[in-house]
Order: sequence, then structure tokens, then C-alpha cells
Amino acid sequence: MNLQVIAFDADDTLWVNEPYFQETEEKFCELMAPYLSRHSLSQELFKTEIDNLKLYGYGIKGYILSMIEAAMKISNNTISIEIIEKIIQYGKELLEKPIELLDGVKDVLEELKGKYKLVVATKGDLLDQRRKLHKSGLGGYFHHIEVMSDKQEEDYIDLLKRLEIPASDFMMIGNSLKSDILPVLGIGGHAIHIPFHTTWAHEKIDHKVEHVNFTDFGSISEVLTFIP
Repeated sequence: MNLQVIAFDADDTLWVNEPYFQETEEKFCELMAPYLSRHSLSQELFKTEIDNLKLYGYGIKGYILSMIEAAMKISNNTISIEIIEKIIQYGKELLEKPIELLDGVKDVLEELKGKYKLVVATKGDLLDQRRKLHKSGLGGYFHHIEVMSDKQEEDYIDLLKRLEIPASDFMMIGNSLKSDILPVLGIGGHAIHIPFHTTWAHEKIDHKVEHVNFTDFGSISEVLTFIP
């Protein structure tokens, strides 16, 4: 490898994220329990989220709107304004969650800083992701912050153009095989998968990844044994 740039996903790679969404979904399902079973409520919310991705993109604000829309569908537009206010409150609580760094993150960034150009490449809402990065105290490690509308091959190609490097000099580290790994391998880059204990259903894939440029580690600290 002739690495120049190492990119890190943010949510569930640098800090905890998905468990907070699951907590919020649980509150939503409890709120809407009079209408449907827990499983059916979860399915309806997920379907609404996916249908809205093309309009709202990824992030908490789109999730809030999807919860409200799902609640209206589930109740056949009979929910009270108090229920809507409660859902908005859940969303605000989600936006104000503390930033909990994952084990080893700071040590890895400290070791790699200066040897490589480090960037954040993450999906989500621009304002929210910048807020989380600021609260994390990690901003000083990164040369560039890229909040992406999606993580398809063309999105990574655009990122590489801005960074002015070939894919062969780029490595992506993240927890999602679908978003962080497969597209980067597809354009000729390198990728390291660091699994998180829980994954959003939309990010799951049903096949094993095998590629010469792919490595899988149990924790982010292990990347230091691989990256010179």
C-alpha cells in the first residue's frame, strides 16, 4: 500500500450512535402501542424511514419527520397534537445525546496523525455531524470533514477528486460493510471493517466480503498492527 489518506466513518466507528436510535424507537413504539404490535410499529417506522431517504437523507431530523409521518399513518391521522409534541421531544433528546467515544479511537488517531492525512467521511445531517465532531474533541485530528448525502461508489469518487488522490492511495475504516467497505473496494480503494455490536437494518448485507484490499478487525485498536 502507498496510503496517503485514511478516512473514518463517524457514527458507531468513532462514537456511539445506533443504540441511541434504538432507544428512541422503543419510546416511539411504547407511545403508539395502542394501535399496533411492537413488531408492526417498528416495521412501519422503518418503511417510512427508507421511503423518505431520497427526500430527507440520513440523520436525526429526517428521523423525527419519519416518526411523525409513521404515527399519522398508523393512527389513520387521528393522533393528538400531544403525541406529535412528544415525538418532537424524543427527537430533540436524540440530538442532545452525549458523545461517547469508542474504546481505542483517540489512541489510534494520535498514532496516525502526522503519518497520514486523516479525514472523516460520514453520512447524516451536516449541522448535527459537525456538532458531534466538535463535542467529541476529535476535530483537531482531521484534515477534512466530508458529510456525504450517501455512500455509493460515485460519492467516494467525488471525495477522492476533492482530495486529489487515486483510489489506490485511499483507505476507509468503518462499521458498515454496505456503506463504508463495498463501495470503496469497488473503486479500487482499501477498506477496514470494524464491526459494531448493533447495526441499522438498512446497513446490513447478507453475504461475506472477500477482497484483496479488505481487512476485518474486532476493534479499532487493531488497525495499528496493520497500518505502518
